[in-house]
Amino acid sequence: MTASSQRLKFAEKIVAWQKVHGRNDLPWQNTQDPYRVWLSEIMLQQTQVVTVMGYFDRFLQRLPNVQALAAASLDEVMGLWSGLGYYSRARNLHRCAQAVVHEWGGIFPKTALELQQLPGIGPSTAAAISSLCFGERVAILDANVKRVLTRILGFDGDLALASQERHLWSAAAELLPKATNAAIAMPRYTQGMMDLGATLCLPKNPACTQCPVMSQCLANSQGNPQRYPVKTRKIKRSSQTVYLLWAHTERGDVFLSQRPAPGVWAGLFCLPWFDSEASLEQSVPKVWRERLEPVHPFLHVLTHKDLHLHPWRLRVDFGAAFDDLSGTWVSSQQWPDLGLPAPVRKLLLGD
Repeated sequence: MTASSQRLKFAEKIVAWQKVHGRNDLPWQNTQDPYRVWLSEIMLQQTQVVTVMGYFDRFLQRLPNVQALAAASLDEVMGLWSGLGYYSRARNLHRCAQAVVHEWGGIFPKTALELQQLPGIGPSTAAAISSLCFGERVAILDANVKRVLTRILGFDGDLALASQERHLWSAAAELLPKATNAAIAMPRYTQGMMDLGATLCLPKNPACTQCPVMSQCLANSQGNPQRYPVKTRKIKRSSQTVYLLWAHTERGDVFLSQRPAPGVWAGLFCLPWFDSEASLEQSVPKVWRERLEPVHPFLHVLTHKDLHLHPWRLRVDFGAAFDDLSGTWVSSQQWPDLGLPAPVRKLLLGD
């Protein structure tokens, strides 16, 4: 069998497998609505499917189309996103919706090249939208698909290098379904590649014997699929100790300030943030300082940083003023709908 016919067989096998064994009942599937596909693709970046499902449904209930999202306030968007993390995604989501409405007449562009011009849409996300919704013959390269492709091809280039990732893009394009039936095959093929990486071709203990393209997989024939993909550059982690002032009234109102940009939790509403216990204490009027109560500290892990959070609780009367703090009192009916960092929301809810 020639290399060309092998490539065609690869695409055919992926399409056939996806029809029967792929994921076909997720809430963003079985649609060619680019708004829903785009929303799911952004939410699924760095986030597990099981987490995204609830957020996806709630988001659509409040903002069912791109026009509604564009018209919403950023605070409302951040509130719906609260707890998903990586909040730049939500800010870019809002900016992108406004660009689609104001620059594209409320209609998503159909090609990956045009989609990449929108805020927050990178090459792989653009390809996913254009292939799933419009049948464009273009390859995606998210984390799951990188793992599948590097194992199939025995691709041992270091993906920490941009040049090697470009080589993988080129190789991925060669495996696509043939152009004559791309409009029909591409949505199924794209979904199949994502499904294969999410369900069988796992980082550890891949289910190779269930894989539809096992016979074409060089990593499997080498007996060491977990060697792939190769990426040598490690994320440099740091840590930071943060003191949070949890000022609240008996009826549940909370004093919140908005985090500056750029920085951790930029744009979110948060308990006032301090770098030391002393600075937190100094921000509280002397008459109230004896009311300060330490709350058990806890760790919150971000992508590049460990936050060691030390909350201090302060019960005060309604409307109490903090002369040295920027922020505002938010009622117990309002703050649950704001964009809050996940650990702050958990703290306030008492979970």
